[in-house]
Amino acid sequence: MTIQEISEQIVEEFSVFDEWLDKYEYLIETGRQMPPIAEEDKTAENLIEGCQSRVWLNCQEKDGRLWFTADSDAVITKGIITLLIRVFDGQTPEDIAAADLSFIDRIGLKDNLSPTRANGLVAMITKIKAYALAFLQKEKEHDEQE
Repeated sequence: MTIQEISEQIVEEFSVFDEWLDKYEYLIETGRQMPPIAEEDKTAENLIEGCQSRVWLNCQEKDGRLWFTADSDAVITKGIITLLIRVFDGQTPEDIAAADLSFIDRIGLKDNLSPTRANGLVAMITKIKAYALAFLQKEKEHDEQE
């Protein structure tokens, strides 16, 4: 599935809830379903700067696609990073770098987070896109050397 198709699925899932409390519960439940990150990936390099809670994000490239694992010590934050991984996992660096993330506004996520959690959301997206851009840069440098 494309980033856009997954984003639309998420918008549909959130549309069944009328109250933000129910959406928070859904986010928490989503985070609980994410497998934990390997302990060796809980490094300072994988720690996302700018988040109120601790969030680790690991990225691996395989066959031209990026695969993510993550963890957080806060349940809501873990739910947020789980949503983002769902959107970006297995996508190409080009698609990740160019992704339209309007679904975040459409589900009202940013508007219903505390300012520090909203900043953390931006930091998570920035880190994911930075991984994509780093892989694109690496590919470009590799192509130039050939």
